[in-house]
Amino acid sequence: MAARLFFSYCHVDEALRDRLEVNLVMLKREGLLAPWHDREITAGDEMNPAIHEKLEQADVILFLVSPDFLASTYCYEIEVKRAMERHAEGSARVIPVILRPCEWKKAPFGKLLATPTDAEPITKWADRDDAFLDVTRAIRRAVEELGKTTEPTATAISSIHSPLATPAAATTLPRSSNMRVTKIFTQHDQAAFRDETFEFVSNFFEGSLGELERRNADVETRFRRIDADRFTAVIYRSGNQVSACTIFRGGMFGGDRDIYYSMHENAATNGYNASVSVDFDEQSLFMRASPMSFSRSGNEEAKLSSEGVAEFYWSILMEPLQRSR
Repeated sequence: MAARLFFSYCHVDEALRDRLEVNLVMLKREGLLAPWHDREITAGDEMNPAIHEKLEQADVILFLVSPDFLASTYCYEIEVKRAMERHAEGSARVIPVILRPCEWKKAPFGKLLATPTDAEPITKWADRDDAFLDVTRAIRRAVEELGKTTEPTATAISSIHSPLATPAAATTLPRSSNMRVTKIFTQHDQAAFRDETFEFVSNFFEGSLGELERRNADVETRFRRIDADRFTAVIYRSGNQVSACTIFRGGMFGGDRDIYYSMHENAATNGYNASVSVDFDEQSLFMRASPMSFSRSGNEEAKLSSEGVAEFYWSILMEPLQRSR
């Protein structure tokens, strides 16, 4: 029987939850795991009873930990409280997944072994795919320890969806796969995604500059975090500067949806050469390059992830170095 997994998370972190769920697809296909989260509640059902039922049924409960998760009254005082009770009883396994940096070690689950490795927040990893893989492997180990079989099984349909269904019938009833509904992204969601992307780009540049220097004996680099909203990067070859940039958010250009790139190492930059802005469709948040950046991004329709933004800006910084001899 597949282990039933419950996502406890804040909706601000929905994009990260979606990426984690994608990474769990092989566990689902092997019949090892049946994930559930509140976006699967059918229109017309009551939210709280549905969530409570799935929380009580879960074999594995993931806490997707972030500042917003800790600030959520429902997550912290209801879901965390009951999940930790079940963990103490031995009727469920709680796994904290640290999404974003926050002060979580004093929380009720602070003494549990968290994932990814060393509890390094997913958004701080240079390669986020590596982070999600690390989390996926930890979940696989937990599922295997629960002693679940690998034979696929249909997930039981909750009695709240069909009050007359018997347990036997619940595993065989047909259902549509057409469950897609339009997601709503608030201004807060968009600002949080911009900030998450900015922090990822900062970590990406710091890590990439260090690796570039290690791989090339004649290359030296410098990374400098000016303040919470701005950092600079410089590349030298044979002691001479060949490329530099300042990447920043906000400033005199305002807005809480944009990240800017200037080809100058200047903490007081009053101009920029490229920018990206938060956009969204019916299902996800993403970044899109501004019209002035199209010639560099190569695709004005591209939906850029945090990694995509980092690679886009890194390619601009690397271009002069790759031309130099």
